[in-house]
Amino acid sequence: MLYDVALKISYTYEAQADAGRHLLRLVPMDIPGEQRLIAGALDVLPKPAEWLNRTDFFGNPVVEIAFDAPHGDLIFKVVARVERLATVAAFDVSPRPADLAREIDAYRGLDPRAPHHFTAPSARAPGNIEIADYARQATAEAGTARAAVEALGLALHRDMRYDPEATTVETSAAEAFAYRHGVCQDFSHVMITGLRAIGIPAGYVSGFLRTIPPKGKPRLEGADAMHAWVMAWCGFETGWLEYDPTNAMWVGTDHIVIARGRDYYDVAPVKGIMRTSGAQTSEQSVDVKPLG
Repeated sequence: MLYDVALKISYTYEAQADAGRHLLRLVPMDIPGEQRLIAGALDVLPKPAEWLNRTDFFGNPVVEIAFDAPHGDLIFKVVARVERLATVAAFDVSPRPADLAREIDAYRGLDPRAPHHFTAPSARAPGNIEIADYARQATAEAGTARAAVEALGLALHRDMRYDPEATTVETSAAEAFAYRHGVCQDFSHVMITGLRAIGIPAGYVSGFLRTIPPKGKPRLEGADAMHAWVMAWCGFETGWLEYDPTNAMWVGTDHIVIARGRDYYDVAPVKGIMRTSGAQTSEQSVDVKPLG
């Protein structure tokens, strides 16, 4: 599936911001066999004093920028053309959840996609007894690792309510789970915590999701949003699979990948420090236009 993507994130400050340094993960990835970045450009206003392109440990493209003079509003714009290729395998050849630990132990390597990086609690997906118990119950009848991933995702979609007003970017997985509500980031962190608790390596994926308007209604520009979902390692033969618990579906050609990591902290679209005073607000708009 071919898409044109446009993203705009703007920050408005009550007082001018002084010096600042930011890490940006905003442009879709180029992933052999899964996703092809045909063209992509990032624009920053005002123009930063420093600009460095690099790749982080997990293979995500990162732009590091710095400002050395006062500035007002800050705007990030991305335009990209992306071809999404990935589909979910038709057959489940993953091992039983009880046998997955042996395959993890047999993985000889610490490359960025090694399952070892995704088994332990992380900053935004720490261990939690309640989530662990819930995950065990939800996956008790699952005969394979892949079936366990789907069972937990379906359970969370059933028991948690999507509510964009209920949480913030700082809300913990434990809090979102306790109240059974949140946004895609919360669904993903809860699912990652649960999968790790039952021995399935799991990580966080940030990206875009094409949304389909109701029948007879026009597609609204800017109505799409940045999204998040889960990746899980299901053994040597299956490898990594991606599941979207917010929408109870395996990830396919409607999901466009920006970055992958252990949790949101690894792949935050905009992360950094600056010097300012007073309040700040931000707005985001995304347009994902299918081209066929």
